Amino acid sequence: MVQPTSLASLEAGFEREARLDEPFVVLTVAASLIATLGLLADSPAVVIGAMLIAPWILPLRSASFAIVEGRLPLVGRALLTLAAGVAITMALSAGLGWLARLPVLGDEVLRRTTPNLLDLGIALVAGSIATYGRLRPEAVSSIAGTAIAVALVPPVCVLGLLLSIQQWGPARGAALLFAANLLGILSGGLLTLVVSQASLRQQLWRSRIGLVSLLLTGLLLIPLTGSFLSLVKQAQRRQALQQVERAITESLRKRTITLGKDSELTGVSIDWNQNPPLIKAAVSVSRPNLPTSKQVAVVQDFINKQQGFNFRLLVQRVSIDVIGPEAAPNPEPVSVEEGVPKAQPARSPQLASITADQPQADNKPPLADN
Repeated sequence: MVQPTSLASLEAGFEREARLDEPFVVLTVAASLIATLGLLADSPAVVIGAMLIAPWILPLRSASFAIVEGRLPLVGRALLTLAAGVAITMALSAGLGWLARLPVLGDEVLRRTTPNLLDLGIALVAGSIATYGRLRPEAVSSIAGTAIAVALVPPVCVLGLLLSIQQWGPARGAALLFAANLLGILSGGLLTLVVSQASLRQQLWRSRIGLVSLLLTGLLLIPLTGSFLSLVKQAQRRQALQQVERAITESLRKRTITLGKDSELTGVSIDWNQNPPLIKAAVSVSRPNLPTSKQVAVVQDFINKQQGFNFRLLVQRVSIDVIGPEAAPNPEPVSVEEGVPKAQPARSPQLASITADQPQADNKPPLADN
């Protein structure tokens, strides 16, 4: 349990963290440039480095404290500091995006355009730990990990990049992620303060701003839940695709008599927008008449029975030619059993000509030259 800390000491610390001073601006500029360049280069390591130096967690936890106490001037200073940081980051990222003009952005950008409930949960925990680190100075080392976990600067950088190339839909997703992180940190900080400081518990319920913050965080559950359900559905589809691919492979290899080793499954895709879902399987075959329509129907029935769900299967067969010369088999050695001698190894033509001129031990006529 966190030991109570004097309110005077907390107020002094949070007042310092809410200031818009030179260190905050310098660190914001550096974090914005590093994060934007890392996103353009699609480098996770560079983006993580930007998270480490971003100072935005400080005014946010200061705002949490001010909200609980109902100190509107301190809330305004903290949010103004944060707004200045957001404006700087937006301008820098949009400018770099306009200069780079990449036609396609990488996965590091796309990952920050589809937030869900998991992101809100991360922000809540991060806000709690950030505030705990302020209450307990010995836990200050947790701030670096918190900055990485909550990732406030990268979503704003993504927003600036997407706006620079007029990608409005993904830009809304990045803005939603930033809002989830922002409100999650505020709410996590509020809850940590009221749990750890008994003198602040009653003040939270009297603070209208605190209740509004918690209410806005609750409203985020609506769009984030939809995104989370979509994420679950995508995971289920990936699992179904893997199961179907295994079923097709097993059916082609083991369940059909004529395919067997004459076929190779090269790719599988499923179109879930059709009813029933359409499976397209690409198969390389050395016999151009395989698989037959009957065999495809057998495979389709096998898949539907295995999955308990109806699919339609289409097989795209690509015929391959197998080319190679014929070769005579090597003689197999005969084991010595019951006095039967082993087969003699093959002799070279030179050895055959030498032995042809010598008498044989059993007085048989010499071998004739070929």
